[in-house]
Amino acid sequence: MPECPYFEHVLVIPRLRVQNANAISSPLTHGFPAISAFVGLMWNLERQTRAAGLDMQFNAVGVVAHDIDEQVTDSRYVSAFRLTRNPVGKDGKTAAIVEEGRMHLDISLVFAVQSQQLQDDVQAPSVVQKVAELMANMRIAGGSVLPSTTARARPYFMPLSTDGDARERLFRQLKMRLLPGFALVERQDLLDERLQSLREKDESSTSLDAWLSLSRFNWRWQPETDDASKGSWQHDRKGAGWLVPIPVGYAGLSELHPAGSVSNARDAATDFRFVESVYGMGQWLGPHRLQEAQQLFWYADYQAESGLYRYRNDYISAISTTME
Repeated sequence: MPECPYFEHVLVIPRLRVQNANAISSPLTHGFPAISAFVGLMWNLERQTRAAGLDMQFNAVGVVAHDIDEQVTDSRYVSAFRLTRNPVGKDGKTAAIVEEGRMHLDISLVFAVQSQQLQDDVQAPSVVQKVAELMANMRIAGGSVLPSTTARARPYFMPLSTDGDARERLFRQLKMRLLPGFALVERQDLLDERLQSLREKDESSTSLDAWLSLSRFNWRWQPETDDASKGSWQHDRKGAGWLVPIPVGYAGLSELHPAGSVSNARDAATDFRFVESVYGMGQWLGPHRLQEAQQLFWYADYQAESGLYRYRNDYISAISTTME
């Protein structure tokens, strides 16, 4: 079972205001950018820090949402994205509308990093500030980062290489500084439980059936007495928490083609493979409910034999280890 890579520090870029980020996370889901957008941001940020002469290794990323504003029409039953016609075509006429979901975000990003420069108390503040400046010029999930001058938006880092009570105390401080907000974690265990429950009633049930069932409110009539006419409608999401269907990576549909062998590929210097989205179940939790730092972070996992490009989170595995 893959585990979160080792890290010595957490670098926090708090209260980032992002305008017009991509709200369509996959062909089947929307409402928040896919976790792939933040892992990709992390890799891009690592390349830029090294180009700037910094010694930084980014191993994982955590996302805490403080506020979101999806750009949709206000409707009680059916909502639609607010679309624009831009830019003007070469002939001076307005361009055709391309459906793009946008949203404004107020988020904090927490990076699990290794860096010798962060161990130097004199050099560390300038390193953190340089990382924040690089990120201010980048796009997050296609959205633009807006400047902020408030004290709560000041970047900072914490050493988490210690063990025992000191590490727990430092992580408790980090959790409190990320409130109010919600951290996205993976709940594959709930998806497995729902699949097992469905197969007890119908052996032909698939993982897709379980994913769809867990993604919606399933209403049932619950009689109060032996008289079926007396009772109330109840759904199965009571006490389940804030569950959301999310994309968690990609699965290969073809063999890995050599670089440059597929025409019109975006990158002619990198090997190419046709893929489709892989879906899972996520949950938004208050950071104060996390018990270990590993529960917050997402990291990449590549399985060459199956062609699976997966983003993983150790929320459940960390709980299981604690219980044992």
